[in-house]
This record gives sequence, structure tokens and C-alpha cells, in this order.
Amino acid sequence: MGAWLEDSDWMTPVSIWAIVSAIGMPTPLSVPKTEGALMTHLDLDGRPILVTGAAGGIGGAIVRHLTAANAHVIASGRSSDSLTQIAEETGCSTVTFDLTSEEEIANALSGLELWGVVNCGGFGGEIASPTETDIDVFDKVMAVNARGALLVIKHAARRMIEAANGGSIVNVSSQASLVALRNHVSYGSSKAALDNITRVSALELGPHGIRVNSVHPTVVMTEMSAFYWGRPEIEGPALARMPLGRWATEDEIAAPIAFLLSDGASMITGAHLPIDGGYTCV
Repeated sequence: MGAWLEDSDWMTPVSIWAIVSAIGMPTPLSVPKTEGALMTHLDLDGRPILVTGAAGGIGGAIVRHLTAANAHVIASGRSSDSLTQIAEETGCSTVTFDLTSEEEIANALSGLELWGVVNCGGFGGEIASPTETDIDVFDKVMAVNARGALLVIKHAARRMIEAANGGSIVNVSSQASLVALRNHVSYGSSKAALDNITRVSALELGPHGIRVNSVHPTVVMTEMSAFYWGRPEIEGPALARMPLGRWATEDEIAAPIAFLLSDGASMITGAHLPIDGGYTCV
């Protein structure tokens, strides 16, 4: 049986330059040097945007970028306590629901005015091959990452259609949906399912002026992701394959999401944007 990962929101980046140097790669010069260096100069004009998984590292970065872009952000998570810090920091609104419960999602979104959604909530599942996978873990990963995102779209899009103001939805997928990654059969499968949800939703919601896109991040190195990706025999070959030769930061995931929600992306829908340092182009 494979090892479990408790959450797919990888948090604060840590230094990897020692490892990069050890495998003989040049140190990249394009990493933002200060916190907030990638904050985009966008104006979302007070539009209400729901962000799931907002208690996580990537979700929190998305909330910060969107509030900086003058959006009215509604941060969601499984508990109100988990959202206290990001709400106090940014002034965002909060709402709680479990992504596996359609009843909770429907009730939470029934009274909301929404223009946009970022589906960032997720579950990492396990590190296991197809022959080792725990099917109960597989089912949970699918229930959260694919089914849960679809349920959010189902009920949020109803509100958006009623408002008749168009809108934008961004699903946070993964590089694991675009290429095969060892020991990621559950997580990669769930994100591949999410990609199809993105395409079909773009097709169906386009006539209502609602755009639907996905982003595909590489690893954001954290204490938790280091459990697998920090192993020298895993990280070294992965970074050697990646043209930019380093993992992403949370801000580098959040900034393209803010762009896809903005009017600058008004002719973009049904797209799958890798944020992976070129990993999937090799």
C-alpha cells in the first residue's frame, strides 16, 4: 500500500538551490526576490469570486492576488477556523462547506452573488502505483478533486447564469493530468477528470458568457511535498527534465489565475495552461 498525502494544497516554498547545484544545473535567475513581486496590476472591479481551498498555501495566495486586484473574494474551506487568518489578512468574506457534500455546497452557494470561481480545493491522496493503490483512497481523491469541483461548478454556475453578467471559472488541475507521473495514479486520474469537466463546462457555459479554463501547476515545494518530491532520487531527475530547473512558488500559481479571471483573458476559454517550468513540453 502506498503512503498517504493528506492535502493537495502545497504550502510555503523552501530553498532547493543546494539540490539544484548538486545535480549540476545553473541557478535560475527569474525567481521573484520579494514577497508580492508577482502581484498583477489588474482591476476585477469588485466582482464576487469564490475561491475553494482558500485555507491552503496556494489558495491563500490566490485570495491575496484577487483582493489586490480589487475582487470581492469569498474564501471557502471546511471550517471557519481554518479561514480566520486569510480573512483577517485580506478582508475577504468566508463560507464553509465540505467538497464531498452536495447538500452543503448547494446550501452555502444558494444565497451568494457570484461572478467567478476558482476551484482550488483538493486532496492529494496517496503515493502509489496502480498495483499498490488503495481503492478507497482513489475513491476519495476522485470525490474531492473531480466530483467536488463539478458540484461547485454546478451550483455556482446556476447563480452566475441567473445574474446574466457572464463570468469566469478557473480549475486548478496539475501537471499530473498532462503527463504520466510515477506513483500518482489516483491524483493524476482525478485531475484528468477535472480537465474534461473544464472542457465540457467551457462548451456548455460559453453561450452564457462564462469562460472556463484550467491551470496545471508543477510542485510547490513544502514540508509536506518534500516527503516525496524532496527525495534526491525523485527531485533530481524531475528538475533535470524541467527547462527552468526549479519548482514553482505559490505566487507563480496565483498570478496566472488572476489573469484568466480578468478581462485581459476575455477570449480565452476551454484552455489548459501549464505552470510547470516547461516540464510537460519535454
